[in-house]
Amino acid sequence: MPEPIEALDRLLDRRVLVLTGKGGVGKSSVTAALAALAARRGKRVLACEVNANDRLPALLGAPPAGPSLAELRPNLWSVDVRPHEAMLEYAQMKLHLPAIVRAVFENRLMRYFLRAIPSLAEVVILGKILFHAREREGERPRFDLVLVDAPATGHALALLRVPEVVGAAVPPGALADDMRWMRALLEDPAQTAINLVSLPEEMPVNETFQLERALRDVGLPLGVCFLNGVWPHRFAPGELDQLPPRPPWTEVRAAVSHLEARADLALSEAGRLRRGTDLPVIELPYLFDAPFGPPAIERLSLLLEGKLGVAA
Repeated sequence: MPEPIEALDRLLDRRVLVLTGKGGVGKSSVTAALAALAARRGKRVLACEVNANDRLPALLGAPPAGPSLAELRPNLWSVDVRPHEAMLEYAQMKLHLPAIVRAVFENRLMRYFLRAIPSLAEVVILGKILFHAREREGERPRFDLVLVDAPATGHALALLRVPEVVGAAVPPGALADDMRWMRALLEDPAQTAINLVSLPEEMPVNETFQLERALRDVGLPLGVCFLNGVWPHRFAPGELDQLPPRPPWTEVRAAVSHLEARADLALSEAGRLRRGTDLPVIELPYLFDAPFGPPAIERLSLLLEGKLGVAA
């Protein structure tokens, strides 16, 4: 199995990196930290989130980006991909009649009808993201790296399978052509990697195993697994026993014992994850930052870069 930092270096050479996992595992935090790292290395980075109310700009200390591309800092842009705006943009690109398209799509009845078409929202969301991955400025790509803070496990898998499912169902034409190039980009391991984010807890680790199997079954290229929120051990064995057996030390000992139990659980689940996956596992520590914001993201970014070390 590759060493984590080597795997991370190779990972950043891809054009598209998707991050997904069980809800609440910290996908947005890891996405923001990777975006900051890649931008610091001189890559032109677009960080995409899906209908997520601008979490990424907030984590990076920038104003909301909304559904239009916004520059957050040098080399780093963000966009919140929302179904209605993405659908409108797709229609304008295909029909080249902005005024008519906007009049149709702003009609309330038409908007209701469009929302009822199966997979249409996923088609335009994924299409917008992958369009930016292919977008060019002159002789070079507009973005060197497109990061996708994808929805949680089940929704992410459905989103990533849209080119295959829709492509097999529609007749030849413009939509079928779009599904073909989108599928080719997603399935190319030289350009794309789907990365899993987990926590050192039983349910997130179990869901990581299930998601990895599902992604392998549909032939999507996998990258690494980020094990987020790993609790550290603060005391050596026997150190707590040296505390005086009287208040307030008894309360301190109880509290610290609880934290050490969490660290024991994290160690156990990290080991189970490593034994159960073929992916390189990159551990990130639990950061006791309140509120969790830009300083914590910068620390995670530096950890990923290896300046402060990455757990093996």
